[in-house]
Amino acid sequence: MTLHDTPLSPAGADRTFQVDLRGLVDLLSHHLYSSPRVYLRELLQNAVDALTARHGLEPGAPAAAFGIRLYADGSVVRVEDDGVGLTEDDVHTFLATIGRSSKRAERIAEQRADFIGQFGIGLLSCFLVADEIHVLSRSARTPDAPVVEWRGRGDGSYTVRTLPSSAHPRPGTTVTLTPRVDAGEWTRPAQVHALARHFGSLLRHPVTFDDGTGGPGASVNPEPAPWARTYPTPGARSRALAAYGEETFGFTPLDTIELDLPAVGLKGIASVLPEAVPAGRRHGHRVHVKGMLLSEQAEEILPEWAFFVRCVVDAESLRPTASRESLYEDDTLVAVRDALAERLRAWIARTAASDPDLLGRFLQAHHLAVKSLAVHDDEILRMLLPWLPFETTDGHATLDEFARTHRTVLVTSSVEEFRQVAAIASAAGLGVVNGGYTYDRELVHRLPEIRPEVSVADLDPATLTAHLDPVDRETELAAAAYLALARDALAVFDCDVALRTFQPASAPALLLDSREARHERTRSQLAREQPGGLWGDILGHLRQEAPRAQLILNQLNPLVRTAVGIDEPELARTSAEALYGQAAMLSRRPLRPAESSLINRSFLDLLAHALRKDS
Repeated sequence: MTLHDTPLSPAGADRTFQVDLRGLVDLLSHHLYSSPRVYLRELLQNAVDALTARHGLEPGAPAAAFGIRLYADGSVVRVEDDGVGLTEDDVHTFLATIGRSSKRAERIAEQRADFIGQFGIGLLSCFLVADEIHVLSRSARTPDAPVVEWRGRGDGSYTVRTLPSSAHPRPGTTVTLTPRVDAGEWTRPAQVHALARHFGSLLRHPVTFDDGTGGPGASVNPEPAPWARTYPTPGARSRALAAYGEETFGFTPLDTIELDLPAVGLKGIASVLPEAVPAGRRHGHRVHVKGMLLSEQAEEILPEWAFFVRCVVDAESLRPTASRESLYEDDTLVAVRDALAERLRAWIARTAASDPDLLGRFLQAHHLAVKSLAVHDDEILRMLLPWLPFETTDGHATLDEFARTHRTVLVTSSVEEFRQVAAIASAAGLGVVNGGYTYDRELVHRLPEIRPEVSVADLDPATLTAHLDPVDRETELAAAAYLALARDALAVFDCDVALRTFQPASAPALLLDSREARHERTRSQLAREQPGGLWGDILGHLRQEAPRAQLILNQLNPLVRTAVGIDEPELARTSAEALYGQAAMLSRRPLRPAESSLINRSFLDLLAHALRKDS
């Protein structure tokens, strides 16, 4: 008998799908399961579910009375359980029919929370490492039930027969695999033991492993989960949970947050990472379902902003996907994610109120995560905004420190704008915050909600130039000819030129040119170059008065004082272009091709002039 042989049906009669078992196993190995190693998890899951059903038959029996025994000696892999077992009808119905579940057939769907997976397709994962599956089972539902033997082969054939009770003296099921030669990586004794500990270390039923050497069987899960144990003091509990997190993740956590959601039977810990996580990188979390490890990379258990922790949780009510390697996105998972997010918020609030040293170390490492949360969470904003670090003209400082010396806080819209003005603004006594990083500008503008005495405004060129000292009239008149030549030379960049005095005197020039202004000038130029037509009409409607860039020359700088006195027109133009190029490079913004060309040309022209002068 084979799994795919079916009799011919009369014309027009209903037909059943024929299954190519080899093709199905190939599909499982390449598209459903991440690795052949899952075969052992599937066997453990079936054993645990059988034990759960046995407990339903005998609710008074202690949990330790029924267990799971693993055996691997290099030639076979065997998994034996004391579960509910199968009758001959069960074997025909459930082992030979792909996709059918004994749990579903017995209308246990309403009690599905008691089971990890489904028996049907999970057993097929054994064909990833073996060509034959041998099952011996004796049902616990009938005292004198015979032993049933089922042998399934990778070509889709199977046989069933009954055996005397001596073949399996106790109720339960034994599954034996004869590994293929190419599956040794996953079936050698040390690997089977390691996989059993990996998947089953938190299982509630006792699991032992025997490698066939004659020694005593090793316990796979000798102790319950650390959060399920009792401790003499709260401090001892905290240290034990922290040690478990360190052993699991390989780092010493800043702190350990205990997680407990009784409504869904979830318990576990969140370990706070001691170092910042690179932008865009999210760590996965270890999720167990009823003790069985489901995934080590379950990102969906926490919101995106919570990348400062790694979690280990064990839950009763979360629903696995078909591969049982990730979580199904349903209302329960959404509720769990929201509840865990609230636990993390509560930890932040508690730390802010009671442990300023820990809070400081946490914010130093994870300020980006907290900023992300504060944008959307008013409570976190009120608690932590004053303590978050920002880049300012006073160096890196918290907003609370910065607001003590600057009642008016100016914020830039980009990193390059901040870099253009930082030194000059600091010398002028202006308090400027770099708002170019993610979330920063939005958060700084909310500072008055926490500190009403502080005002916040966007920095614009007019604000800064108003704080630069004008030169006296005589100096300006003397420089008028040079300034006219400089404006003409830089007209191609829509740049005006002015002469002021400002600190530091070592800065020869300041280029004030925002990203928005450059964008508007580019759009205006396109509108001029493409008059008429749909594109020209659109740009024309969008066009505004294009703001000009400003090159502010510093009269206090010796180089500028020399330049404004140049009486050779070409040399004056070249020096103005060089000053513009130097100021553009200091702004650290991307240079346009025309600006790069100007910098190269002005350098070569000045070099040629110097060589001619020396000769």
